[in-house]
Amino acid sequence: MAKVLIVDDSPTELYQLSAMLEKHGHTVLTADNGADGVALCREEQPDAVLMDIVMPGLNGFQATRQLSKDGSTGHIPVIIVTTKDQETDRVWGMRQGAKNYLTKPIKENLLLETLNEVLSDVAA
Repeated sequence: MAKVLIVDDSPTELYQLSAMLEKHGHTVLTADNGADGVALCREEQPDAVLMDIVMPGLNGFQATRQLSKDGSTGHIPVIIVTTKDQETDRVWGMRQGAKNYLTKPIKENLLLETLNEVLSDVAA
């Protein structure tokens, strides 16, 4: 299964997303802010990243942009997972390099479906 990095400053969200993924055999790495998420992504080279937007310091838009523009991480798909559900947020997130955009609260089947979709796009 996939190695997935979750970047979110909410311990509750980290726990819930981790539990959903681990239940289906995925390996989970976590970071509680954008800067640590970018560093961990460069170091661990996960198969995909779930990125929150609203975080202190480096926000999810900035972190996604850094990952998508970096030669060592640009191939790793980023899925934004956030409470921000405005169309402008979605468009901006995709412009930063995200491969998909999901709004919280996230349904397990939608999360897994989206993750499988971006992973199959990478493999193709």
